[in-house]
Amino acid sequence: MSDPVDAGSLSKYLGKEVGLTEWLEINQERINNFAEATGDFQYIHIDESRAADTPFGTTIAHGFLTLSLLSKLSSMGGGIKLNDAVMGINYGLDKVRFISPVKVDSKIRARFELVSAEEKKPKHYLLKHNVTVEIDGEEKPALIAEWLGMTVVA
Repeated sequence: MSDPVDAGSLSKYLGKEVGLTEWLEINQERINNFAEATGDFQYIHIDESRAADTPFGTTIAHGFLTLSLLSKLSSMGGGIKLNDAVMGINYGLDKVRFISPVKVDSKIRARFELVSAEEKKPKHYLLKHNVTVEIDGEEKPALIAEWLGMTVVA
């Protein structure tokens, strides 16, 4: 959903898909940079020759890399946005399941469904989205998450 909506109309979006992003390629440079940032140098992520001998046949993205890209995917049109928003705060996750590995040079995108919306205090809206990160050409998704975000409006 690209156009922001009024907080008063959130209830009409509950249970509905509110965003489908464009595809985002996951290349080896991105995977290597994530390994550097986190200190997770497991060979299935960074050693192309060793990873070729695994059931994956190639390197794969870290699960937490894919999860961390929810922020990027959200900025690409995922999730519901509120009119007069002055700040969005990552509030956490209720549930995450890593379903399928993301192989190097794959493309991912995210589907966002609004599950709940609650005004926690004046002008502070807690939004929960079910997010499914799909892999181009794959039947099963990379991950499914229940993502919480607090939106503060003016």
